[in-house]
Amino acid sequence: MNIRRSCLSAGWYPRRPEKIAAFLEALPPPAFPPGPVCKIALAPHAGWYYSGVLAAASVSALAGRAAGNSPGSREGWDGTVAVIGGHLPAGAPPLFALEDGADTPLGPLEMDSGLRDLLLRELGGGADRYADNTVEVLLPMVKYFFPRARLLWLRLPAETASYEAGRVLARSALSLGREIKVLGSTDLTHYGYNYGFTPRGSGRRALDWVKTVNDRRFIEAVLEGDGGAVLARAEGEKSACSAGAALGCLGFAAETAASGGGAESALSPARPPSAELLAYGTSADTAGEGEIPDSFVGYAALRWV
Repeated sequence: MNIRRSCLSAGWYPRRPEKIAAFLEALPPPAFPPGPVCKIALAPHAGWYYSGVLAAASVSALAGRAAGNSPGSREGWDGTVAVIGGHLPAGAPPLFALEDGADTPLGPLEMDSGLRDLLLRELGGGADRYADNTVEVLLPMVKYFFPRARLLWLRLPAETASYEAGRVLARSALSLGREIKVLGSTDLTHYGYNYGFTPRGSGRRALDWVKTVNDRRFIEAVLEGDGGAVLARAEGEKSACSAGAALGCLGFAAETAASGGGAESALSPARPPSAELLAYGTSADTAGEGEIPDSFVGYAALRWV
């Protein structure tokens, strides 16, 4: 079996199964109540020290872990989890992991080769041969909450075609009779001197602007299902990294909501699916009390129901 090995250093996430379990089991149950099945979520992709709690909120939402549910309550689910990463500019092709599986400290995730091969024919694209964190950093959580699931590893560029790619993913899964959940991987504003982006200087004023204005505008575009605004704000306001993953989630959500009834092909459907913000934070939250680092990144966890 051809297994895709980890390309990230140990600092990105724990490498021992007991450490992964301890991290995830120590998290409080999400505040959201039980409700409709969640098939789509958006998570950040920094190292677990910075954004692991928010990423876990998204993955556990996919698993149906609400207040009162224990971790791993979806152990019997054996569908496909499509993890959509990014770090691809406009004009880049979709990239797929072509291996038979992907390694995690909890054991390998088998690839859904049938769905992947169909998407390769429908979307084009090629093999993902790059070292990239946007998919890999989420895989131990996927394996923990969905130990029997198969994986689709896909990275999408920051362009409007990624919205349509999400719709194609929904139609392709339906045609193959796949039960599927989609996990997008997108970070928000990269602010500070490390990133060459300091429109509000530094300190408290800068952090408050990122949290209440720049990140908020991108989150609102996602919540409204407005793919055009998602892309425009990510590019024009530098409020997101890997916007293609968010667009893929929106396209998948729009096609799923249409239930085969012919969803609009525009980036802003007349009846956008329902999305909600589960949690928000920044890497500055890990600094000491009262300290604001010169550079920081925003993170959000969202789900669609």
